Order: sequence, then structure tokens, then C-alpha cells
Amino acid sequence: MYKSAKGTSQAGGRHTFQRSLPAQVTVQSPPNFTQHVREQSLVTNQLSRRLVCTYQLYSQTSGKHVQILDKKINAMAEDGDAYAKLIVETDTFGSQVRIKGAETGFYICMNKKGKLIGKSNGKGKGCVFTEIVLENNHTALQNAKYEGWYMAFN
Repeated sequence: MYKSAKGTSQAGGRHTFQRSLPAQVTVQSPPNFTQHVREQSLVTNQLSRRLVCTYQLYSQTSGKHVQILDKKINAMAEDGDAYAKLIVETDTFGSQVRIKGAETGFYICMNKKGKLIGKSNGKGKGCVFTEIVLENNHTALQNAKYEGWYMAFN
């Protein structure tokens, strides 16, 4: 036998307590994580952990690796080529990166015509790319300054 609210009862020698609280319902929209990442990706500060990785970028179009030859960028390097060794730097919350040639020190940047060029100073927004993981698990690199423009080789 059970009593509701503040009451107690005995069932087979055990005490059971049941408590009723008034229901309080609040309607709240779910958090927009995409918006949060977008806003935080724009913030560069000295508190964020700066990540630096070294790797090669492979171009499926050419079947070769991306290389930085000072101001010239192409996807014609063989695996292990010194000019294909790239340093990828991130200093924001999101997936925005700068890509620098380990051999030359030049950054991959995009100019207003959409052409990839090498620059010695990678601080401009044309030198920042957002990594986007595609459904096929490949990575696309979209320019942060020219939204909708991607790093590509022909």
C-alpha cells in the first residue's frame, strides 16, 4: 500500500518514500552550436591554444602533393619532397588554419581573383582557410576572406 506526497507505507517490511514536486516547465530553444563555432572562430587571442602540425596535402586532381615555391603554389610535388612539407597553424577556436611551406616560409594565400599565391606574411584574411570535412572524409579548404572559394588545383 502506497501513499502519495509526504506519506510513507510499508511493503514487505521495507519503507518506501514518495515525493511529489510541482512540475515546472520552461520552453527553451536548443543551443546553436554551429553559430557558436562560427562566432568563436573569428576571435583570435593569446589565451587559445595554438596548434601547429606538419603534413603534406594531396591533390586528387593532379595525383601529387601541394608545394609552396615562394610565390608559386602548385600540386606537382612528389611524396616526401621538401617543398611539399607544410606547416599548418591554428590560433582560433574553430577549424581556421594558415598553411606555410616549411622550406620557404611562405604562406598559401588567395588573391581577389581566386588564384593561390605565396606570401611571406600570412596574417591577412586571404591567407586563412577553414577546414571542412566532407561526407567522403576528405577535407576541403575554404578561404576565410572569400567565402565559397576553395583551394583547388587544375
